[in-house]
Amino acid sequence: MTLIKSISGIRGTIGGNPGEGLSPLDIVKFTAAYAVWAKENAGKDKITVVVGRDARISGPMVDKIVVGTLMGSGVDVINLGLSTTPTTELAVAMEKADGGIILTASHNPKQWNALKLLNNKGEFLSAADGEKILEIADSEQFSFTEVDDLGTVKEDDSYLQKHIDHVCALELVDVDAIKAANFTVALDCVNSTGGTHLPPLLKALGVDNVIELYCEPNGEFPHNPEPLPENLTEISALIKDKKADVGFVVDPDVDRLAIVNEDGTMFGEEYTLVAVSDYVLGQTKGNTVSNLSSTRALRDVTEKNGGSYAAAAVGEVNVVNKMKETNAVIGGEGNGGIIYPASHYGRDALVGIGLFLTQLAKSGKTCSELRATFPEYFISKNKIELTPELDVDKILLDMKAKYSHENVNDIDGVKIDFPDRWVHLRKSNTEPIIRIYSEAPTDKEADDLAQKIIADIKEIAGI
Repeated sequence: MTLIKSISGIRGTIGGNPGEGLSPLDIVKFTAAYAVWAKENAGKDKITVVVGRDARISGPMVDKIVVGTLMGSGVDVINLGLSTTPTTELAVAMEKADGGIILTASHNPKQWNALKLLNNKGEFLSAADGEKILEIADSEQFSFTEVDDLGTVKEDDSYLQKHIDHVCALELVDVDAIKAANFTVALDCVNSTGGTHLPPLLKALGVDNVIELYCEPNGEFPHNPEPLPENLTEISALIKDKKADVGFVVDPDVDRLAIVNEDGTMFGEEYTLVAVSDYVLGQTKGNTVSNLSSTRALRDVTEKNGGSYAAAAVGEVNVVNKMKETNAVIGGEGNGGIIYPASHYGRDALVGIGLFLTQLAKSGKTCSELRATFPEYFISKNKIELTPELDVDKILLDMKAKYSHENVNDIDGVKIDFPDRWVHLRKSNTEPIIRIYSEAPTDKEADDLAQKIIADIKEIAGI
């Protein structure tokens, strides 16, 4: 059993003893703590919170406990039922609610679930707010309301259509161009809420030919739900067999978007943001942001379009903060997470699909031809395990000093930028491990750079 308490929420495996897994008692404790924080943040006792969930098997159980606990805390609930992370985020803003809770463990396997916590803007909490909720939960500084002050619950299934209407109304989403292209689109929604949201989205965008794979929202994930190439062999074969123009793959809560080319090859999850950013920047001059571990290709296309690129620490809330600071017109993460401020400050695969299909339709290219227009980089992901007694922070400082003649960024670990490649070193928060991400023009060069850095670390550490 696993229970991970972090500033962004609580995540764990279902079952086990309280405090060891995501048990009903843990769900109550953290929901009650969130209610206390949300009331303090709103400056009033009577507040409204939006709740949505993905299609995990444990979803109905977790939903009933969360909604009941909020009601017991005197909180009025707008329950979206089966929903997506970006839909729930939009609902908080549209309802002018005081917060939101999304019940999803993102790309984790089916035995996991989580409470992702939102503020009154429909955005993930700041580190300080997350810490406050953890403190309230740990000290159990919460109490429940008397019978006359119980919260109410309103079931609202209208936000699927509201989200679709919102995407279609975006200025840079051209429904007529998409319809005229007469695309055939394949979907893999890993049997979660992408299956409820993406087929009607595509219909609204003018796509009449949709091939659905794993679009039944029953929570029985047919493969590892993280949209990585090794998990996408079936949709790749389906696209070639059915001669689809493009394939879209989402994770269970539909905030990450992976694209598959018409020939079954991977567009590359890192390049979802690169492609959509290139389109947006061609229409709207401005800046971009991604996290330190994302591809340099975003910087390249940003500068090509006359904008400035900035890097943020890893984590969606850090990317959002940097986007606001730099007035970025688009940003996100290299895991297929697109954040488009003209819509809202959250990763949104529905928005990504609307923008990408418009771009593809107007380009006159095939998906693989469009992909070939972007700078080519390859990322190598490695880690080095250290003994617990080693001082990981000191090792990172020593690496920063060793490469001080290069462009070094230390806002989140140590990132060393070389002229045509980079390496990013981050320590794990839970174990003596340094994660090493490197990027270069070829796979071999990326791997070689990682191995050189690993050798440097071993030399410094004396191992």
